[in-house]
Amino acid sequence: MNHPTHSSYKSRGGIKRVFNAFGYSIKGLRAALKHEAAFRQECALALVLFPSAFWLGRNAVEIFLLCFTIFLVLVVELINSAIEALADAISVEHHPLLGRAKDTGSAAVLLCLLLTGAWWGYVLLDRFVL
Repeated sequence: MNHPTHSSYKSRGGIKRVFNAFGYSIKGLRAALKHEAAFRQECALALVLFPSAFWLGRNAVEIFLLCFTIFLVLVVELINSAIEALADAISVEHHPLLGRAKDTGSAAVLLCLLLTGAWWGYVLLDRFVL
């Protein structure tokens, strides 16, 4: 039996692929902003926190880590949203594995939020209290 070496749904590469991938990424960001309330809330918070990082951070490493934690929350929220959309596309009825996938994605977001809160809290305490 002769098997194809790649999926017919995958592009072949080249500069056209780069432009297509960028377009798909923008489409995904728009979809998340339109359909995902949590992503919109986190983006609104990021609009406040990103500039604050440059005021609060005392050196390049602190500023980078403050910004990185915010960016990480957004990335993980996008992945969680993708998992949830895929699970809902498979079935909207309760299924233990689909529920576990959605809960695990949500837990990943929670851990990122806790990391972000811990780092921001540390920097705030270090700058203003300690």
